[in-house]
Amino acid sequence: MPEAPATALLVQAFVNTIDVELGTDDVDTPVRLGAWLADQGLLDPDVPIGPAEYAAALALRAGLRERLGVPVGDPPDPDLLRRADEVTRALPLVVELGHDEHPAALVPSPELPPFQRALAELTIAWNTLVGSGEATRLKRCLEHGCRWVFWDVSKNRSRRWCSMRVCGNRTKARRYAARHAE
Repeated sequence: MPEAPATALLVQAFVNTIDVELGTDDVDTPVRLGAWLADQGLLDPDVPIGPAEYAAALALRAGLRERLGVPVGDPPDPDLLRRADEVTRALPLVVELGHDEHPAALVPSPELPPFQRALAELTIAWNTLVGSGEATRLKRCLEHGCRWVFWDVSKNRSRRWCSMRVCGNRTKARRYAARHAE
């Protein structure tokens, strides 16, 4: 089974800071967002986060969650994607050509303030997944009450639920009940 790369784990952790099923949000305040970013090694814990910065982070998270999967035939919410794109456009990135010890890389612009650097790192992680083709393995559970983001380890990348035992069975049981109720 293919293991998730570090970039996928970072994006997955970020978008899963909200738990639809439990109705919880691990970054429901700027302080908690700062603590989460510090835990990921993206931000010094002493960096304050203002309301506009906090709103930008939530917009980026919502856009990434939206991009990670919507049911077939249900297009992604263009407003959520637009707002996330507005956030990423404000984060200049630089391509470093690399040298013998370090390969070429996309990095945050050196003049970015610390919080924007953290968002830029999240954006780079997503860009790396898309560029490698691995973004298709990062999916949002199709169970309407769950929506947890997971790394698809199936060989043909066809997994639909974060857990077949829980979410898959819930969905199939509802379909079965609906068919037999008719």
